Amino acid sequence: MPDSSADADSASAPDLAEIATFGYERARDELVNVVKRLEQGGLDLDDSLALWERGEALANRCEEHLAGAHRRIEDALSQSEPADLE
Repeated sequence: MPDSSADADSASAPDLAEIATFGYERARDELVNVVKRLEQGGLDLDDSLALWERGEALANRCEEHLAGAHRRIEDALSQSEPADLE
């Protein structure tokens, strides 16, 4: 079985790097699926850990998108405030 876990490790590295290219909706949807799979149980330890790591990467990607959206809203509001005062 060590061969299958080595295959899973080598397959997961590119998948984790690919997450950086995901939009918010895709990352969120995949995160929901990861959580469902973890909650169902029945996975061995290596698969559970790989899935957990993927979930962490997806959650971080979602947070990046939300932080970026928050900054854009703050920038838009700060640019509109001087016009409102006139």
